Amino acid sequence: MSAGQLAALIAAGFFAVGVCACVYVLARFARLISAATAVLTGYRQGAEDLLRRANAAVDRADEQLARTGALADSVEQVSASMSDLSEQVSAVAGTARLIAAGLGTPALRVAAAGHGVRHALAIRRSRRMAELAGSGGARR
Repeated sequence: MSAGQLAALIAAGFFAVGVCACVYVLARFARLISAATAVLTGYRQGAEDLLRRANAAVDRADEQLARTGALADSVEQVSASMSDLSEQVSAVAGTARLIAAGLGTPALRVAAAGHGVRHALAIRRSRRMAELAGSGGARR
């Protein structure tokens, strides 16, 4: 073997070792890329799930805001109704004071007299009934 052939053989050996090293590095790199792809797929699925839950939370918050808006509207309606009622009560209170001042005392006296008369008649009737019941029992 000549020196040129020996140098070619050594160069071919180094080339084969270099190619084997490159294949090993590429195989490890391919494994690293597939692991990175799996991690990214997991992150993407997690992000999709997180976005789905965030959208659901936003939808629930939107529903709650709609309910709160409806409640605020009904509170405003109740407030307006109470204001109207307050005005009506004020108007009626003035009329009631006027009636009480002008007609209250005579009307109260007439009502008291009527009650007294009814009470006296009721007592009188009950005594008559007792007398009739007592005399009816003695006759038999």
